[in-house]
Amino acid sequence: MTLSTPIRSAESLAAEVAALFDTLGTPASALAGGTLDVHSPVTGERLAALAETDIAGVARAIDAADAAFAEWRLVPAPQRGELVRLLGEELRAHKALLGRLVSIEVGKVTSEGLGEVQEMIDICDFAVGLSRQLYGLTIATERGEHRMMETWHPLGVVGIISAFNFPVAVWSWNAALALVCGNATVWKPSEKTPLTALATQALFDRALARFRDNGGKAPDGLSAVLLGGRDIGEAIVDSVKVPLVSATGSTAMGRAVGPRVASRFGRSLLELGGNNAAIVCPSADLDLTLRGVAFAAMGTAGQRCTTLRRLFVHDSVYDTLVPRLKAAYASVAVGNPMSEGTLVGPLIDAAAFEAMQKALEAARAAGGTVSGGERVTVGAGGYYVRPALVEMSGQTGPMLEETFAPILYVVRYDAFDQAIALQNGVPQGLSSSVFTNDLREAELFLSASGSDCGIANVNIGPSGAEIGGAFGGEKETGGGRESGSDAWKAYMRRATNTINYGRTLPLAQGVKFDVG
Repeated sequence: MTLSTPIRSAESLAAEVAALFDTLGTPASALAGGTLDVHSPVTGERLAALAETDIAGVARAIDAADAAFAEWRLVPAPQRGELVRLLGEELRAHKALLGRLVSIEVGKVTSEGLGEVQEMIDICDFAVGLSRQLYGLTIATERGEHRMMETWHPLGVVGIISAFNFPVAVWSWNAALALVCGNATVWKPSEKTPLTALATQALFDRALARFRDNGGKAPDGLSAVLLGGRDIGEAIVDSVKVPLVSATGSTAMGRAVGPRVASRFGRSLLELGGNNAAIVCPSADLDLTLRGVAFAAMGTAGQRCTTLRRLFVHDSVYDTLVPRLKAAYASVAVGNPMSEGTLVGPLIDAAAFEAMQKALEAARAAGGTVSGGERVTVGAGGYYVRPALVEMSGQTGPMLEETFAPILYVVRYDAFDQAIALQNGVPQGLSSSVFTNDLREAELFLSASGSDCGIANVNIGPSGAEIGGAFGGEKETGGGRESGSDAWKAYMRRATNTINYGRTLPLAQGVKFDVG
């Protein structure tokens, strides 16, 4: 299949990247001469060759962050919030620039690239509010004339490891909270998306300069970007000066990170993709369901951690909904993500395409009927695919594993408890949803006997962009919460204090210990 969508040359994209960095005050020389090649999935061609951080450089950055932490933790939290507020202003002012860069480097359609930057802005706003709400508690004590309380203190250096599918939002989820909590950060972005990380750091540096110009006191070393491969991530994970590591990526990465951090008694927040499902009930609004399923399953070319990958449709509405879904899949606009009207851009690289084809072959071998999934020719390069809808007789084969590609497996069901069991019957537990107008079904889905995922939604697809929510996973998708609600506690250490304001010393639990 060939689409006539116009696409820019690789040279023009590389020139545009250089111009974007020039706007941020980064010289073009910084984009050349290194060993880390950066390719755009839009064309498949090289955009830059960046200098990688060596292991000694990682140690220096962590040492600098640790020194910065010692100063930053003494700055009152609302003042720390002011820095994050200014960061939000810089992101607002440069939203179009950073969003465009996300589209070039990741292949997200224009609205999704801009939406990711808006998510960064939103979390900055959220964190600024939290800077005045880092509350402890007064604790009941059995001792007279005593007060017991809970206090929270800055933790230290926060290591952030991010994946390609959300190249900048992941950083903001963690960094905004880390900064208002009094911590410094070091950031290892995906090897596939270093340009957006460098641009984000440039915006942070602008905010930091404004903060200082306005009289704020902030040390150097509060935020650093470390470019490179697995060895850079391992150095962060193994450093005793990094008490918290927040990592997003594959479950394989999480299995490596979690035990290594735990072995030194560090903390980890793990967000490890998702094999997310939705249930369509007989009472569902099918027009709403169609839109919710289409966006959740096809947006970002199926490469979100919250992508809808499994759909369980009640037998009574299956023959009405699924043909409409097939039509949407066959007609959705696939092409240059920066062209108006495009809804599905490219896969990130050849490996993603090969993984998709392997999953589709496995689905056929398991008796599935595949609609779509073929490669689409767009310009001279890039891996563009028609989203695939796969009808399965049961949950088997590749349905039990996640594939970061636009594949939606569809299965019939008869009873609601059966659908919930299928939804929960995979190792992953990030996000889930149910489409129903039946109150009992909705409430059951949200109950302890319903979805076992970290996010459970009603009448919207699986998602995680709602800023106030505690975004995170369960089971193999990791657990822990990077941002939202009381997630700030992960970025601080808790202490319990007891103050005796009397002239006697009663002991707890009736213990007697009289001396003298």
